[in-house]
Amino acid sequence: MQDLNDKVEELIISDGKSADNSDMESIHNETIDELTERGNEDQLREKESKARADALQNIKDTYGLTEIPDSTIEQLPADDELTSDIPLDTTYIELIHMKIKSLESLHLENFTQLELINLRCNLIDSLNSLKYIENKEKMEELDFYDNRINHISKHINSFKNLENLDLSFNNIKHIKHIENLTNLKNLYFVQNKISVIENLDTLVNLINLELGGNRILEISNLDKLTSLQQLWLGQNKITTLKGLDQLTNLRILSIQSNKITKIEGLSNLKSLEELYLADNKIEQLEGLENLTNLTVLDITGNKISKLACLDTLTNLTDLWCSRNLIDDWNNISKSVKNLINLETVYFENNPIQRNEPTMYRHKLRLCFGKSLQKIDALYLAN
Repeated sequence: MQDLNDKVEELIISDGKSADNSDMESIHNETIDELTERGNEDQLREKESKARADALQNIKDTYGLTEIPDSTIEQLPADDELTSDIPLDTTYIELIHMKIKSLESLHLENFTQLELINLRCNLIDSLNSLKYIENKEKMEELDFYDNRINHISKHINSFKNLENLDLSFNNIKHIKHIENLTNLKNLYFVQNKISVIENLDTLVNLINLELGGNRILEISNLDKLTSLQQLWLGQNKITTLKGLDQLTNLRILSIQSNKITKIEGLSNLKSLEELYLADNKIEQLEGLENLTNLTVLDITGNKISKLACLDTLTNLTDLWCSRNLIDDWNNISKSVKNLINLETVYFENNPIQRNEPTMYRHKLRLCFGKSLQKIDALYLAN
């Protein structure tokens, strides 16, 4: 049976729809922004704590469960003790998996030379206490990966020389309060609840943007990010490849596990080296002619029956085509004749493999020639 605390967490973060719990519903009806503006973060935490306790009791009553105390529970220091032994002139603080709930209790204002703060995998729900940090202009990296943050505090905007910001695996719904971070190079919002790409226009030095595992419906508002080299949009709800024309320096584009039906809108991305389109609903290979620098093409898990549009991709080293509908050996042979640098291919779980399992690897070697080194993750024998 799922751990009680996990069940409680699901109830608390399920958009206020926990079973018959009016306190939890009211928490989500009052936004984090509103509570922060009124200075009522303590009130929010008190309500959330009560809602958690009520939900736990509800689960116990429903399933007739009894909570057994853990006799081996790990004793962690109190939050306000965690920084007591750190030298005040340190340039970095890393406190990972320490179950920290409050930034304020760490007294980060005492450390005036900080350049990096890494508080991954904790229980922090608010970034408001960042306002107390001295010498914000020294800070280069903030890492709050895997916490319980619902809202990007306006005080993040004060760290104008920040180069790396990681807010992945939180509960953030809106991208905001980062327009002043014009020196930012890497920005991570993986696995949040973001539905719209917004408020990024001023981040003209951004090189890497990761937005995978959100609720994004379309690619938009990226035109000003012309320095961008890596864009990760996997596991969203995107239906159309568009809004990428200005990203001419892009080297890696990942848009796997979306709802794309057609390869289009990529003709300007002539610097692209890696393209990940796995697990979409694509039926035809097209729109790739201009991507002459491409080295990796991943079309795994689509509905493609024929290879096409590969003649100009002479720098391709990896072609991943597993879990499609490819059934014609002649088509493969003709389509890949110019791919003289190809080293790795994946064609498992296509009709060509299922229909001829004993001859499958041999035929692929004949199609791809001497450059081929690996088929379906297995190296070829000399």
